[in-house]
Amino acid sequence: MGKRDDQQVKREFWLRQGRQLLAIAAALFLVLLLSVVYKRHDLFGEYSKNTLMAAQLVVITAFIGFTAFNWRCPSCKKYLGKDIHKRACRHCKARLR
Repeated sequence: MGKRDDQQVKREFWLRQGRQLLAIAAALFLVLLLSVVYKRHDLFGEYSKNTLMAAQLVVITAFIGFTAFNWRCPSCKKYLGKDIHKRACRHCKARLR
């Protein structure tokens, strides 16, 4: 792997990490918002508990699906694991930061 490839891998990881952090924030916000909607009927109207739980399940499932697609090593395309601040891929040892 050359110098140019290393920089490209780092840049791609930086983009993936940014998208992942944004997805985490969005998923947390939506799940918490749906919890607040259940407790505070005056905000958006009254929804059943089952409807809001189903919406939360959809948000969580979408987040997991996005993570499975996004959170992969730019070099070997294998799953990076649970650490958001990785320095290197544990599979191919590519430097990510």
